[in-house]
Amino acid sequence: MQLFQWIGSLFGYVLWFLYDILQNYGLAIILFTILIRIIMFPLSVKQQKTMAINARMAAKQQEIRKKYANDQARMNQEIQKLYEKEGISPSSGCLTSFLPLLLLMGVFYSVMYPLDNTLHISTEYVSSAIQKIASLPGMGISASSGVRYEQINFLTNFHSLKEHFGDGLQSFLGFSNADFAKLESFSNGFNFGINLLETPSNKGVFSVYFLIPFLCFATSVASTLITMRINKTGQTQQGCMKIMFIAMPLFTAWIAYSVPAAVGFYWICSTVISFGLTLILNIFYNAGAMTAQQEAQRVALLEIKEKDVHRN
Repeated sequence: MQLFQWIGSLFGYVLWFLYDILQNYGLAIILFTILIRIIMFPLSVKQQKTMAINARMAAKQQEIRKKYANDQARMNQEIQKLYEKEGISPSSGCLTSFLPLLLLMGVFYSVMYPLDNTLHISTEYVSSAIQKIASLPGMGISASSGVRYEQINFLTNFHSLKEHFGDGLQSFLGFSNADFAKLESFSNGFNFGINLLETPSNKGVFSVYFLIPFLCFATSVASTLITMRINKTGQTQQGCMKIMFIAMPLFTAWIAYSVPAAVGFYWICSTVISFGLTLILNIFYNAGAMTAQQEAQRVALLEIKEKDVHRN
């Protein structure tokens, strides 16, 4: 948990910087997602190369499965030898499956604790302010709402607090001028067609907010299926990859349903942008291109050896 809190704090600096420029949290999340994908680009290239290699090996694996259909142990042994010959690991895609989850949890903590991790207001002042507000009736902030939702509820009720206290709100909360100015600005930036501070589970399955977890699941499954079809890796998925194909979309949809819409919105943006990047990379790193490149390298190596022979 401390790791996620730390990542959330780092992400919070970036999100606040982008929000300060755009003045809209939804737009800040979109740009933040693009920046994350740029940073992860080398890993994306490696993942695409691995998928291309798997697609190229599909026919060879099928031959092995057919040849040793009655000898499971020998079949696994020969497939393992094939992976070793190609220089890849059957679990090489697991890191790129778990890393988005790690990033998602970082965003979760930056959204769930916006005063601590995005605005970086002192935890001492935040706790003191929430305790003061918790004693006020009708503010939606109480011990029964759960500790992790206190800061979300605080932001949600900020305008009601301003109406109640007027110019005396800053003094009541005990925030500095700079912190109060950031809080006032931030509380106005969560409208993106829907309020990104709202939690879909509080609105029910028949509300527009249910689109967030639904789109999280649908975009994840659709992008994975299309990517597998393009790379022809559907029959070569091994170990954790088969589990993650279903588990990851379900888990993220459940998270998106249970937490503020901003978290699910990030996941949708991340999935769509990542899928677009995969389509682009597939142009340069597909099974045909990789095979042609390998053949060109083989021919070049033969030519070099031939020249060496003539010299000797």
